[in-house]
Amino acid sequence: MSVFTDAELGYLRGARLLGRLATVGPDGVPHVTPVGWALDARAEVIEVGGRNMTTTKKFRDVARTGRAAIVIDDVLPPWQPRGVEVRGPAEAIDGPEPRIRIHPRRIVSWGLDDATQRRHAARNITADRRHKELSDER
Repeated sequence: MSVFTDAELGYLRGARLLGRLATVGPDGVPHVTPVGWALDARAEVIEVGGRNMTTTKKFRDVARTGRAAIVIDDVLPPWQPRGVEVRGPAEAIDGPEPRIRIHPRRIVSWGLDDATQRRHAARNITADRRHKELSDER
């Protein structure tokens, strides 16, 4: 069972959208950068890849802190914002295909269906990956 809801999975598996990855530098300053991303085959983690990944600030930040967040969003006309934010522990994975892997511990989504059209649906994901109750963040 995925940590994402059916609405979130539908959105994440839909059109290829740009994501924005947030990390924190050694000086404590946030760093946000546009990235390509993918949902793993089991729909449990978000993976961020790219060119020369091991030489990037985002890769070094994740290797040092073990944390990251990503927002994947868009806006439908006339003005219908929708998206998914994922926060959690992250890994900087070296090797033939270097990547950053984010393990969701907090998921916030908005505008994905009638239930979240005008509010944020937010929840924490426990370490054993079971869903906790949905809560509203206004």
